[in-house]
Amino acid sequence: MLDRTIYFSRDTRYKDPFGAVPLGRAVRFTLRPHHWEGFTACTLLTYGEFANCHQETPLSPAGSEGDRALFSGVFSAPEAVELVWYAFRFRRPDGSCICLGKNGYCNEQDLQRWQLTVYDGSTATPDWFGRGVTYQIFPDRFCRSRIPDPTGMVGDRLVHQNWEELMEYLPDEHGEIRNRDFFGGDLQGVISKLDYLEDLGVTTLYFCPIFEADSNHRYNTADYSKIDPMLGTEEDFRTLCREAHRRGMKVMLDGVFNHTGNNSLYFNALGFYPTLGAAQSQESPYYSWYHFHHWPDQYDSWWGIHTLPAVNEGDPTYVDYIIQGRDSIVRRWLRLGADAWRLDVADELPDWFIEKIRAAMDKEKPGSFLLGEVWEDGSNKIAYSQRRRYLLGHETHGLMNYPFRVAALAYLQGGPARDFVEAMETIRENYPPAAFHSAMNMLGTHDNPRILTMLGAAPPVPLETRQQRANYHMGMEERNRGSRRLMTGALLLYGFPGSPMIYYGDEAGMEGFEDPFNRGTFPWDREDPALLSHFRRLGQLRQSRISLQKGELRYLYQEGCGLAFQRKAGDEVTLVALNTGSKPVEMVFDWPAPVATDAVTGQQFNAWFGRLHIIVPPLDGMMLV
Repeated sequence: MLDRTIYFSRDTRYKDPFGAVPLGRAVRFTLRPHHWEGFTACTLLTYGEFANCHQETPLSPAGSEGDRALFSGVFSAPEAVELVWYAFRFRRPDGSCICLGKNGYCNEQDLQRWQLTVYDGSTATPDWFGRGVTYQIFPDRFCRSRIPDPTGMVGDRLVHQNWEELMEYLPDEHGEIRNRDFFGGDLQGVISKLDYLEDLGVTTLYFCPIFEADSNHRYNTADYSKIDPMLGTEEDFRTLCREAHRRGMKVMLDGVFNHTGNNSLYFNALGFYPTLGAAQSQESPYYSWYHFHHWPDQYDSWWGIHTLPAVNEGDPTYVDYIIQGRDSIVRRWLRLGADAWRLDVADELPDWFIEKIRAAMDKEKPGSFLLGEVWEDGSNKIAYSQRRRYLLGHETHGLMNYPFRVAALAYLQGGPARDFVEAMETIRENYPPAAFHSAMNMLGTHDNPRILTMLGAAPPVPLETRQQRANYHMGMEERNRGSRRLMTGALLLYGFPGSPMIYYGDEAGMEGFEDPFNRGTFPWDREDPALLSHFRRLGQLRQSRISLQKGELRYLYQEGCGLAFQRKAGDEVTLVALNTGSKPVEMVFDWPAPVATDAVTGQQFNAWFGRLHIIVPPLDGMMLV
């Protein structure tokens, strides 16, 4: 009976180098089967998906290692970006063969292959994003400088006079939730809180859309060229960028380029704008931007939502307007002070379209950063039957790391540490190193329930009606559990490679279920002091410790609910130890100094004879330096 051990692994003794490789890189593979299995030959089987190219590379006998026979050889990565899928075939003296893939020994037709990502390493990735802390701002709900007057603005807007009121959440008389209630958060309000954000250690301000639109979320753009008047003016934006830059912060804008609003300058279904939109005349300069099945009332839209008509990204006038023209939207807002773009629903945008955005950004503002919204492993994502190329060197610099969020939430809620490590090692193996270190890591976003609610609310909670969810507040026990889990999760978030992202108000203890309950107004002067202090301290550590910004990652412990990993840059080492379980976890590490200090609490631990012994309490963690 065959030994089921998988001899190939992430260990560089088997594949060197680890993970994704640049164009043309030599990769050495070494297999170590038992002598008793009687294999006389080994062949590396590779399939380049983009080039549709199969290749066989013999691995030569390379002696022995104990009871193992060694087969070794070098594979040269293609000179063009590629996803290479590989496995191995063993041959016996009688000529019979068996293959080895991710699922163990099997016949060749049943192979599950490993992935080798081949990327263009000649294109630079700015390192400022991944090193720092990102703060996501939902502009209408963060801070207002005054109560606005909506007169003359696009859409039928309701303005809440009281900042602490509950948002509108019930369907209107037509059964629609129109998101037309505003609280009036504005750019001047953000400017007034830049010192607060600086104190949190924030280095990137990531804004949900700020362009004119008739909804409070503004993902249904009405005019890409204009700041929504409720948020302020173009000069306010310039001032915001100038003041942010003075504090060492960058500004990231949300680009919603797959669809517009139907109540927009371009579509103009409601006739708000004086010029002709595509829904008013087939002579409109914007008519070719949309695909009508029956003009003017049947057309392609995002997920079938009629208020979000989808654009035809291939239309030359649209490409020129958004990307390539001298005053294109992408280039113009970079020129006015922005430093980065986040692409909404990147899966909906063609690869060539994203590549053009990247090229325009590189030309307009070298060192600017392009982030994509992708919810899965972006190295092998298939969208609309196409394998995507986000991270291969010519499109996005980094992606929103939803796989991190999924794995972290499972771990924080008591899942095995090994599952988190496996999920993240898969991403680290598949992503180019610069992309892995430039991911946006998050626990909460505007598309998910508040992280404190997710970590604290105990089932069963009243989920039956929107009214119950709107008025639900966690009890003391739930909130305490959620806070402890969130503090532990923040240690994981700030210690991990990639930019830790705070969704506005998570650091202040905001609660809420799904949209719109996750989009309440920031509780100024009512923040949770313990959570806020914790996030501030972690932000300071992220800014001051180069190992947290760009250090190499090494896992030291992953048993049960206990997890420990190290970040190392030069001689500087930071060790993060976590316990998400209900019982204390004992861990022992090599430690080069006589004392280890928890940089968050100041607690010290003695190391004896180069060994550090710690006990991590339940739902707790440490950041040892």
